[in-house]
Amino acid sequence: MLDKLQKIKLVITDIDGVLTDGLLHYDANGEAIKSFHVRDGLGIRMLIEQGIQVAVLSGRSSPILQKRMADLGITLSILGKLEKETACFELMRQANVSPEQTAYIGDDSVDLPAFEVCGLSFAVADSADYVKENADYVLTLGGGKGAFREMSDLILKAQGKTDIYATAKGFLKSVQNMAQ
Repeated sequence: MLDKLQKIKLVITDIDGVLTDGLLHYDANGEAIKSFHVRDGLGIRMLIEQGIQVAVLSGRSSPILQKRMADLGITLSILGKLEKETACFELMRQANVSPEQTAYIGDDSVDLPAFEVCGLSFAVADSADYVKENADYVLTLGGGKGAFREMSDLILKAQGKTDIYATAKGFLKSVQNMAQ
């Protein structure tokens, strides 16, 4: 697994059930409200800061999702597409990476085709058993509970970039770069 982690240059993430807990709350106007974990957001920013691209692939699209992506600096995405196999190949093409350089993190049946075409697949802890059985790695944290951050730390550690999250000096340097 270490060898696969060292090759990663693109992480493709699902949203509902991965960056969120999968629950959809609706306001009085019928707009969906989602909660995102701040540690996942920082994990995304740290990957981007270290030259690892992050893309969003979701079967749904919403203004709140687009706002979160903009806040995090995510520019690669395909939204509103349930067929994730060809979408993954399109994101890899846009990022100019190979399947072996691509990791995918998901939580449900809709993510299984993406698991098949990406070099490394992660399932969040609260995925169904049949999803976990198809993943290369099952995370200990659930969707919307820091699972993305757990995965990003694994990638950064394998690539010798732990300073960005494990030391004050490394983190402060990355924060300065993020602010620019």
